[in-house]
Amino acid sequence: MPLSHPRRSALSEQVIAALRAQITSGEWPVGSRIPTEPELVEQLGVARNTVREAVRALAHNGLLDIRQGSGTYVVATSELAGVMHRRFAGADPRHIAELRSSLESSAARLAAQRRTEKDLKQLDALLQRREEAWESGDAETFVAADATFHMAVVAASHNDVMTALYADLVEVLRDWLRDDVGGDMSPETHMDHGRLVDAIRVGDEATAAEEAASYPMACKPGRFTAPAGD
Repeated sequence: MPLSHPRRSALSEQVIAALRAQITSGEWPVGSRIPTEPELVEQLGVARNTVREAVRALAHNGLLDIRQGSGTYVVATSELAGVMHRRFAGADPRHIAELRSSLESSAARLAAQRRTEKDLKQLDALLQRREEAWESGDAETFVAADATFHMAVVAASHNDVMTALYADLVEVLRDWLRDDVGGDMSPETHMDHGRLVDAIRVGDEATAAEEAASYPMACKPGRFTAPAGD
């Protein structure tokens, strides 16, 4: 529905909030192209300049990426996620793997303690989706399914701070996984996550932590270049 028309600054904030809501709700998922400027003008019932200002503001905050000649794309789900993405996009892949290993290992240990039946049903469903995505041979589909599965493992820790931090980092981790998977989706490179889910199910904290920690470090040969002295 068209938005009301208060003074310009308040209207601009309204449009920013409306666009942000589309992103945070998942209506516009990460990687998707948002509607064109004329479409947004029609949907929101505001002037083109107001839409343009709102889109630029969200691009500045890291949620959107304006690509000339292609459109505007969602790159993060929150301002903090956008900051994280910009800050760590060029980081050493080994450091990203180490961070992911630490976070996921701690979360998996807690998940083995605190998981609910609802968590287990979610993990089972997402594990199945992950396997189907791998079998499809589509790398982008697999990256999305794998990231969603690992997010669910962290959420099963029922540690809100850890879950929020992981969610804000997830796009950096998704980029890392996308690069790691590449086009090599052969049986030899597949990593089964069934043992992780089983360990969480039976409350085996040590195995859950060990399994979760091992995945980010099990990269392609030569993926990491150790610095001198290692």
